[in-house]
Amino acid sequence: MEFLSMIGGATGSLFLTLIAFLVVLTVVVFVHEFGHFWVGRLCGVGVTAFSIGFGPELIGWTDKKGTRWKICAIPLGGYVKFVGDLNAASIPDQDQLDRMPVEQRSISFPHQNVAKRAAIVAAGPIANFILAIAIFAGFNYFNGRAVLEPRIEAVQPGSAAEKAGFQPKDLILTVDGRSIQTFADMQLLVSSSAGEPLAFTVERNGQTVALTATPNFVERTSPFGKQRIGLLGVEASRDPSAIKRLTYSPWGALKAAVVETWNLVERTINFIRRLVMGVESADQLSGPIGIARASGTAFDIGGVYSLVSLIGFMSVSIGLINLFPIPLLDGGHLLFYAIEAVRGRPLSEKAQEIGFRIGFALVAMLMLFATWNDLVHLGTSFMSRGS
Repeated sequence: MEFLSMIGGATGSLFLTLIAFLVVLTVVVFVHEFGHFWVGRLCGVGVTAFSIGFGPELIGWTDKKGTRWKICAIPLGGYVKFVGDLNAASIPDQDQLDRMPVEQRSISFPHQNVAKRAAIVAAGPIANFILAIAIFAGFNYFNGRAVLEPRIEAVQPGSAAEKAGFQPKDLILTVDGRSIQTFADMQLLVSSSAGEPLAFTVERNGQTVALTATPNFVERTSPFGKQRIGLLGVEASRDPSAIKRLTYSPWGALKAAVVETWNLVERTINFIRRLVMGVESADQLSGPIGIARASGTAFDIGGVYSLVSLIGFMSVSIGLINLFPIPLLDGGHLLFYAIEAVRGRPLSEKAQEIGFRIGFALVAMLMLFATWNDLVHLGTSFMSRGS
């Protein structure tokens, strides 16, 4: 029971955590799969199934066009199955294709040209990005944003900022050539650049000063588990005049949402780059248990508002991950289609089968590793409670 209450996150309620987790995952998965479904229908492809979850069907119905809409027992994803697909991974069923009547081939996914197939596959991740942008734009337009100007109130002794020569009252203008408008803009760049030198320009007493600082590694615990971030060691100005309330027109809210979404993509790619280089640790990766705890914590802290924000964040993550060029994921299909477009013919059935097997193994290992990380984090949390 202690284990289950720990999964419950800050709420201590397993029920609320599970509900929050299912809401987050269901919305993100539904939008992703609906992107595939909608573009597939536009391209005239028949859809045999639209599933939220895997495994045994819990509830479902069949629409007028023969698509089986269903919710299944294992809520860790979903799929759209088109006419001609062998399974949920959209692997072609060659035997079925060979026996398929000529009139049915026009609605078969494998018989579409490579441009249509690529558009249908890419529509899933694109739908995720659109969802995130819509959420962030809505928050920007209806709530605006309270931001701090990037002015330094104090420099922590012994910090990277002190070593670099930062001083109180400095106004940060740029970081590595990128314009800084808010204190959060600076924090975003610094937190993802631990151990890497950054070039700063600051305004000091009416003059521009160039500084170079290398953020220190700091380990912190978040709702997603352990994270290592970069820390400069400066405090934001406490002067009330440093707080600005930004309001947005509809167009301005949309532009700011696109920037916010791109920042999340860029930060994720940077983390992966640093992970491959050995700078970041893989124990920061979280799986389903970590996402469930984050969902419960978000709902407990900020209610529906925080939960919707988490949906936006998760939608960007799911969309980006699915674009990785790993067979089985959408990016793997797009890679195969790119090769087909260059060669003028698809890869052999055997080559595609080997690719999908490798992709399945990679995805399965990643899921197991992330789940193991979640269990280790739960164990650490349990030990800290006991002490």
